[in-house]
Amino acid sequence: MLLDGKTAVVTGAASGIGRATAEKFAAAGAHVLLGDIDEKGGEAAAARLRGEGRRADFIGLDVTDAASIESFRRAAAERAPQVDIVANIAGWGKTEPFVKNTPDFWRKVVDLNLMGPIAVTRAFLEPMLERKYGKIVIVASDAGRVGSLGESVYSGAKGGAIAFAKGLAREAARFNVNVNCVCPGPTDTPLLAVVPDKIKEAFIRVTPMQRLAQPAEIADAVLFFASDMSSFVTGQVLSVSGGLTMAG
Repeated sequence: MLLDGKTAVVTGAASGIGRATAEKFAAAGAHVLLGDIDEKGGEAAAARLRGEGRRADFIGLDVTDAASIESFRRAAAERAPQVDIVANIAGWGKTEPFVKNTPDFWRKVVDLNLMGPIAVTRAFLEPMLERKYGKIVIVASDAGRVGSLGESVYSGAKGGAIAFAKGLAREAARFNVNVNCVCPGPTDTPLLAVVPDKIKEAFIRVTPMQRLAQPAEIADAVLFFASDMSSFVTGQVLSVSGGLTMAG
């Protein structure tokens, strides 16, 4: 098994890509600590994994709240001697013209998609540096690589998350801590479910593979970066978009 003996934190684990990642990690042998603001969904996801004989615990987590992150860190320490992997997947966005955005909307997008991964990573990084082992994976978005119509601030926040990963990768490399990004294209998640059908149809039309990604397909890329199969890979950005964004 790829992750036997490892403990992994997964944020946004109650649904979508986060839940698929928790499932992949658990199947690969990891003890998974699922974090999410959706306590009912997170508890259900963890219970399902335990029912399959996997090691999984749900801990409530709001990645925009410093006290919640610290509480999560302490609870994680009670459940496992160390955290080897942090998969930052929690995020949020909405398709809307920039001129209709409000400052509160900007803050929410930036807090969830940029400051959240920064703060969660900081909570678990130092022990990794001391042990000279760790895997940090940030699920950003191809919107952060090439921009996305109606998602200007989201694109900026995800672009910031990509740049953060690259900068931290340089700092952490000499400590054998890998930091990488996965950038999904349009993916069949609850977040996309609220997007108007005509926009989803447009996504499918312009994607060379002519369909949306499934959460498990994004999770496969996260698993690669979380495993020792990527031991000599750091500071990289992997697009999982069905060919939608081939350049860059």
